[in-house]
Amino acid sequence: MNRWMEIRRRVLVEGVSKRQVMAEEGIHWETLKKILAHGNPPGYRQKRSSRPQTIIGPYLGRIEQILKDDKQVHKKQRHTAKRIFERLRDENGYPGKITQVKLAVQGLKQRNSEVYVPLVHEPGEGQVDFGHALVKLAGKLVMRPFFAMALPYSDAYFVQVFERETTEVVGEGHNRAFVHFGGVPNRISYDNPATLVAKRLGVHKREMNQRFKQLVSHYLFDVHFCTVRRGNEKGVVEGSVKYARLNFMVPVPVVNTLEELNKRLIESCLSDLKRKVRGRGATKEELLAVDRAHFRALPATLFDASLKVSTTASSLSLVRFDCNDYSVPTQYAHHPVVVKGTIAKVEIFRLDRRIAQHDRLWVKEGVTFDPLHYLAILEGKPGALDHALPLKDWQLPECFALLRRRMEAKERYHGEGTREYIRTLRLMEKRSLRRVTQAVKKAVQMEIYTRDGVAQLLISREEFRLTTFSLDGREHLRQVRVAKQDLSGYGDLLGPEAA
Repeated sequence: MNRWMEIRRRVLVEGVSKRQVMAEEGIHWETLKKILAHGNPPGYRQKRSSRPQTIIGPYLGRIEQILKDDKQVHKKQRHTAKRIFERLRDENGYPGKITQVKLAVQGLKQRNSEVYVPLVHEPGEGQVDFGHALVKLAGKLVMRPFFAMALPYSDAYFVQVFERETTEVVGEGHNRAFVHFGGVPNRISYDNPATLVAKRLGVHKREMNQRFKQLVSHYLFDVHFCTVRRGNEKGVVEGSVKYARLNFMVPVPVVNTLEELNKRLIESCLSDLKRKVRGRGATKEELLAVDRAHFRALPATLFDASLKVSTTASSLSLVRFDCNDYSVPTQYAHHPVVVKGTIAKVEIFRLDRRIAQHDRLWVKEGVTFDPLHYLAILEGKPGALDHALPLKDWQLPECFALLRRRMEAKERYHGEGTREYIRTLRLMEKRSLRRVTQAVKKAVQMEIYTRDGVAQLLISREEFRLTTFSLDGREHLRQVRVAKQDLSGYGDLLGPEAA
């Protein structure tokens, strides 16, 4: 550059002849013309727009067809440049090297890459998507989905991890997000998952499944479904999913429960509101206030995100829900029931009365028993007590085993002591394990080995002062006046001699 600048100065400023400069510098006339015409070296310029591709040229059409066909398959199963080279070599007799194939693939992809138009995001709009991340849950490394709702105007977002992507999770995710943001967005954009869409009817028209219709009807927001394979239509939440995974879940979270992780994620989402939005001159928290001004108010109650299924209890007193079995009391075997499943609990009803409740299982083909459900039938079959599967892992305090031995030793006939012990266990159908355990310990100390004796020890012994009637909290009774009674008539009962 120094030499370039000096030649230009000598000719154009000092007036040195061009011939002299060419002789002194040893340069060609065309070179000097270029120096004098350009303030800076212009670099190499190719005269033709492209060089003829003598080897790869006949195969460009084949490469373009392969790339076009790849758009119809999943991106993880598309051709690499290496695989295209191998196919050209083996199927079409390509004689060149892989380098030209790589350059051709790169050029075709750049030429065919789609260009997007920046979109305007009005306040009060939302976008929803699901992502997946690794979590070390209770010592085991597992992949779990997470629900994300983003507000494009303020760039605020909400993230929660769940066990599976189900209709119950969709409803629960919306409930938590609306409470977190303090309102309901007017319009929310979605992909086309089966948890929301029953049938595609056009580019943006969808037949929503029944549960999602109920969610929309409850909160009354407008729904927008993106074009298939067009994630750019909800690019804000796509970016939020990536940001949350890389910033909130790296390194891999180590937790005992998902609720523990979700508390951390809410704290991270709230902390992120302090960030300034690029090009907006305001923080996310300040812009979120504008979003909230355009939200719909939350209804009086949140959406019931549970899934309800009608089914029939089996002969084993088990009810199947979401590929898992849950026990009910044996008197309801073979009866129709309604199962209500949330993300945490499974409740079973018979004629609007709840007959059983269990923690929800998220495995497949699992079984959960409540031992109390089978005690009624075991009372008539005491010999099956030690072989009953529902009682296999039932851990009771040591005093129960001692009570059983004493009851069985006390009875003359085989099985009667066991039956009496089962009847004692049935006290837990109406009393807590803690209360019954206290009564059993006391019964053993007092050498009481009957069910009725243990039941008597469960009756509360209230202090006398606690049973005295009080007018506190019964102000209306203070106005009642009871007339004074004449008790002289009781004297006639004593007779004349006693008088």
